[in-house]
Amino acid sequence: MKNILRRAALAVGALLVLFVAVAAGGYLVSQGKITTKYDLAPESIPIPTDSISIARGRHLVRAIVKCADCHTEDLGGELVADNAPMGRWPSRNLTRGKGGIGASMKDEDWVRAIRHGVGRDGRGLLIMPSSVYQNLSVGDIGQIIAYVKSVPPVDRELPAISYGPVMRGLTAANKVSFFDATVVEHAKHAPALAPPEGATAEYGNYIVHTAGCAGCHGPTLAGGKIEAGDPSWPPAANLTPTGLKAYDEAAFFTALRTGVRPGGTQIKPAMPWKWTKEMTDDEIRAVWLYLKTVPPRELGAR
Repeated sequence: MKNILRRAALAVGALLVLFVAVAAGGYLVSQGKITTKYDLAPESIPIPTDSISIARGRHLVRAIVKCADCHTEDLGGELVADNAPMGRWPSRNLTRGKGGIGASMKDEDWVRAIRHGVGRDGRGLLIMPSSVYQNLSVGDIGQIIAYVKSVPPVDRELPAISYGPVMRGLTAANKVSFFDATVVEHAKHAPALAPPEGATAEYGNYIVHTAGCAGCHGPTLAGGKIEAGDPSWPPAANLTPTGLKAYDEAAFFTALRTGVRPGGTQIKPAMPWKWTKEMTDDEIRAVWLYLKTVPPRELGAR
């Protein structure tokens, strides 16, 4: 009996040593990725100051690129996640108020954050969708920055970022990219111009690929499991013609404006219809026209 207990104790001890070694290795690998610094030359993009451009920037921030979805309506930030497995993730207070970064940001800092997902300290920004925002035109980036610089100061101090063991494990194993700075093409130039605004498939293509639709619906827009999403979220809808058979243009407008599907069921809050409802008629129609051109695929097909 003593020999059995001794062997069991040794086995448990060996497993604990292995667990600690794996955990320590994962911590070191993830920490290396979290603290990586990027040496990027400043990019100069014209930042307008006229009221029309600022108003357009507000529309982009809310309805298209949806900065307000994470940074809140007043851009003062909030806790996006706060749980032991994933960690504590505050979105930044973008304003010039107490706890905000707006007063210390130069124009090139805003450009670096938006296009490269890199902060003023040279490190990657957590959950900053720069791989999407790299598709924005120079004009749209300038208008977005113009609006962000114009918002009233918000005094809101948020806790520091912390990283939980599950997040670190996923980062170390390259299962989920929490830092777009690791995947964006840093040498890629911003498009000089966006397609002409209007109810066209071409402009719909631009909106879909700057609004982050692929982040949930996948690169083919066929939906399925949201890899980087909350595990409690349902599968994303199939936006290809296969998945939109129940929709006509009017039903698509209703879904993006009210969050209600054909048949009357409510779309889950993971779908940001709170913001897509602010899209113009031409923008929604453009997206509808574009989605009709993508190849039909079954749910989750890549």
